Amino acid sequence: MNKDFNHSYWETKTYFKSYDLIVIGSGIVGLSTAISYKQKHKRANVLILERGTLASGASTKNAGFACFGSATELLDDLNNMSETQVWQTVKMRWEGLALLKKRIGIKNMAFKAFGGYELFFDQESLQNCLEQIEQLNINVFQNIGLKNCYNPTKKYLKDLQGVSGIIHNTYEGQIDTGLMMLNLLKLANHLDIRILNNFEVKRIDDIGASVSLLSDFGEFSTQQLVVATNGFAKQLLKIEDVKPARAQVLVTSPISGLKLKGSFHFDKGYYYFRNIDDRILFGGGRNLDFETEHTFDFGLNPIIQKQLDHYLKELILPGIEYTVEQRWSGIMGIGSEKAPIIKKVSSNVLAVVRMGGMGIAIGSMVGEIAANKLS
Repeated sequence: MNKDFNHSYWETKTYFKSYDLIVIGSGIVGLSTAISYKQKHKRANVLILERGTLASGASTKNAGFACFGSATELLDDLNNMSETQVWQTVKMRWEGLALLKKRIGIKNMAFKAFGGYELFFDQESLQNCLEQIEQLNINVFQNIGLKNCYNPTKKYLKDLQGVSGIIHNTYEGQIDTGLMMLNLLKLANHLDIRILNNFEVKRIDDIGASVSLLSDFGEFSTQQLVVATNGFAKQLLKIEDVKPARAQVLVTSPISGLKLKGSFHFDKGYYYFRNIDDRILFGGGRNLDFETEHTFDFGLNPIIQKQLDHYLKELILPGIEYTVEQRWSGIMGIGSEKAPIIKKVSSNVLAVVRMGGMGIAIGSMVGEIAANKLS
């Protein structure tokens, strides 16, 4: 043990022993990996290290969408990725949501099957999407078994300003991510997975027989290490094609008689809003300033905030009185591809990162796959 750390005999014996598995990051992916591994290896000593008081990335700072891809988002992906890769990723999202529901139960994440709604503001874009919907529905059915997933609807057309058309996704929903994380933490504790918060890992050394980790409070040793820090991956690993992407979100005051219920998307998913506790939660807009939003720093971008305020007033809640009560940001992990990275970066270190903004949907299945890759 490094003599610079002032630890007692009891602390050293209790916390700084050797582990079978250490996971860095206590978001949905880190927790899911540890839980899946512990369920397979019941006697294993498993530790999760988290640098924040709460999970520091996006797991509790997102919009709480239980979604697997809007129609235009998937069509855009099919133009930029291989068809096999697109549908493999969609399948992982759908199976991830199913595993999450099974693992903690829909009540323990307040799952609401209100559906998803994609908004269109011009007839050309709407018509282009409608022309491809039949084939898209066929592909969804062939890959994840959902019938008639995307369909045009007139619901909410009169409630939203300037919208030309809406396509409904029957199978999308919304959750309370704070409640979800609380119950994942409860499950981890029940499985005797140790979690230490406010421990920031400074260095990782894979020395062959084991991995040594230096944190700001002490040194740890483990047989296997999983890095599940998503958008923060490059702060610990030399890994290509994953970078941080800041997402900004706001929530309004309660609105009497709020009609909107569902998960709403527009502009290829770059903007999204939903109802929650008689409020509107609204986020997105990083496409307005991509360069600035590739950052590890939490904060608000005035360019994006101005646009969010504009859309909220003119599009989502026209003529309705409200105030914005809270604004925050989270850090996602993205890359040139939307498929997650689950790969060994050294003999005993597994990187499990790049959720592409779909961590809630895909995270449980990514954790299951990661656990299966460990010995």
